[in-house]
Parts: sequence; C-alpha cells; structure tokens
Amino acid sequence: MPFTGRSTFGPGVDAPELAEDISDLVSIVSPFETPFLDYLGDARKSAQNTIHEWMEDELLPNTDSVNQSSFTPNANDVTAITVFNGARFRVGDQVRPGNSREVMFVTAVATNILTVARRYGGTPASALSNGLKLTILGGSALEGDDRPETRFTNRARKRNWTQIFTAAVEVSGTLLSARKVGVADEMDYQRQERLRELLRDLENSVINGVAPTVNPQGGVSSRRTMNGIAAQILTNNFQPNSGGIPAGGGGGLNELTEPVLNAALRLVWESAQSRIDTILVGGAQKRRINSFLTGFRRADTTDTNFRDLVSTYESDFGLCRVILSRWVPTDTVLLLDSSRIEVLPLVGRSFFSKPLAAVGDKDHAQLIGEYTLEFRNELAHAAIRGLAT
Repeated sequence: MPFTGRSTFGPGVDAPELAEDISDLVSIVSPFETPFLDYLGDARKSAQNTIHEWMEDELLPNTDSVNQSSFTPNANDVTAITVFNGARFRVGDQVRPGNSREVMFVTAVATNILTVARRYGGTPASALSNGLKLTILGGSALEGDDRPETRFTNRARKRNWTQIFTAAVEVSGTLLSARKVGVADEMDYQRQERLRELLRDLENSVINGVAPTVNPQGGVSSRRTMNGIAAQILTNNFQPNSGGIPAGGGGGLNELTEPVLNAALRLVWESAQSRIDTILVGGAQKRRINSFLTGFRRADTTDTNFRDLVSTYESDFGLCRVILSRWVPTDTVLLLDSSRIEVLPLVGRSFFSKPLAAVGDKDHAQLIGEYTLEFRNELAHAAIRGLAT
C-alpha cells in the first residue's frame, strides 16, 4: 500500500490509553453584552455615504426672556420692556410674565423693545425681573386687517460620520488540523470572538464616541469616528440643584433621587414635543433608581425572596424603560426618546467576515463593519450629569 500521509485507522490510533476528562465548553468571563443595541433593534435603513445627514425643523418659538436689569418707574408698572429676541413678538400678542396671573398686551415692537399694556383684562399686577421668562399666549388680529408679516423657520441639515470597526483573524494550518476541546472550527470560533468585541465597541461608541473637530470625514490618512449620544446632547444638560432641578440626596446634594429624575423629564416635556421612553444608566445610577421603592416595600414573615429592581419608570411625562449598560459614565443618566435614535450600517457594510489570501501556512480573515448614529432632535433628549457615584 503506498504511503498517503494519513492515519490508517482514524484519529483513535494516536490517542493515549487514558483520555482527559475536559468539558466540551469554552467559558467567557469578559463582558460583551450590548443591551442598548439590542433594545434599539436593527435600523430600518442604511447610511448611503460616509457622511450621513438628515433634516430637522422646529416651530416658531413662543417664549423669550426679559433682558433688562433696571425698570422705570418700577417693575410692576414699566411698559417698555427689553427682551432678547424682539422678532418673536408681534403687535396684538398676549404675553404672560413667568408663572404670574398677569397678562400683558403688546402694542408696539421696536427691535428688542416691547411696548405693552400692563394688567391687560384686569389681571393682577406682577413684578418683572431680569431673565424672567415671557410666554406668548397667542396673537390677535384686527377684523379685515391685511395679512401679517411672513415668518418662517429654516430647516436644518444635521450630520454624523460613519466609523469603521475591524479586527483580524489568523489561524495556523497546524491549529486548524489539530484536535481541539470545545471548538469544532478554530477560524469560526475566532471570528465569533472578534465579532463580540466589535459589537461591544460599537455600543460603547454609540454612547460615548466623539468625532474629531478637524477633518471629521476622514480618509486614507485620517481616521473617521462618529459622535455618540453623550456628545450630541447639548441643550438639556442638567445637574441637581441647578437649572430647575432640585437638590438630590446625600451630603453633596447630588445623588439621583425621584424628584431629580421627574424634574428633568418635566423640563424636556416643556421644551420639546417629545416623550422620554428610555432611561439609560450604568450600575451605580441603576441602584439609585431601584432605591426609589425602598420606602414603599412591604414584607411579611413568610417572604423568602427580596426583590430590588425597577425595570420601568412611569410618570406624568411618559413611561420609560430603564436600560442598564456598563458603558454609560457612572455619574450620568441619559434620558432618551428612542423613536429618534437609529444605529445605521453603511449600505453593504454591516459586520461581515472577509477571507484574505493565505500567507504561508496560515489562514487569514478580516471582520469589518461600518456604522453611524442618527440622533434626531437633540432637544428631545436629556442628560443628568455630575451625580454621586
């Protein structure tokens, strides 16, 4: 019989008399879960270019603020009021200062100076102050009057950039051929491991990533990174004991409490046509949310299980799923409208394995994926930062 190089009687002929007792399982301890990506689900579309853009618009604002530090004759009777944005007002507008019951009637607008009739309709007087919010209740037109001056908003084009996630796989011919414990195909196993790492990094980048300020579109000599959620929340950045948010608990007055969370939800509701439906937190702040129930628990002597978990939070301003992700900064709570968030692959570039030409006695492959974050209407989201950990 000619020599073929193969074993005549199968792999058992080379096996030792006593086999090792090894479980056919490879256990992984490193964190690789992606709870936020799983919660969002697959995108309904793909990005078509490395610069991904979308359109946003808003209605004409109906609020402004007093921009005046002194009042003559006094804050209760002054009729000439300087504001920040006079173009938001028209003759015939009814305006409410702050949370008072007084209504003022606008009789003239000159740049940023309003002339108003105070205590309109017999409403009670109130004192004005610098920075006081002014709410336009609505305009009133004369019967048979000409059309008013045309006012409009400009649509804004927002953008983000795609980011390439990649990893290499290399397995020697010997390892491919050798008998292994817990692994049927070494190349396939290595691809799965690297894919777990890339998905983990994608979730981390979606939450915390930052795009460069110079040459963000990248190229062959400049790497391209996406802006994550935390970097794009610019307006509704709250801290306990400031900006309408009450002080939290604890000695530093910055612990997350139910009044702090509820006040932040209220402020977003007041400023945007949005209902927060997702509270994204790390472990420390998730424990604080769980503690909201501490004072309301009841147990009797027959109870043997202790439950300390809040998976949803419902307030007047929305029903929110509480999502725990280890990648959220420990001092931060992200309040999100998930209907305005999508993680998009560049068309044809969702994660895939690309076989490469073999070099020597080893096989090569490369895992590649290119993704971006579409984060619409940043005013519809919020972040509570600087919390005790």
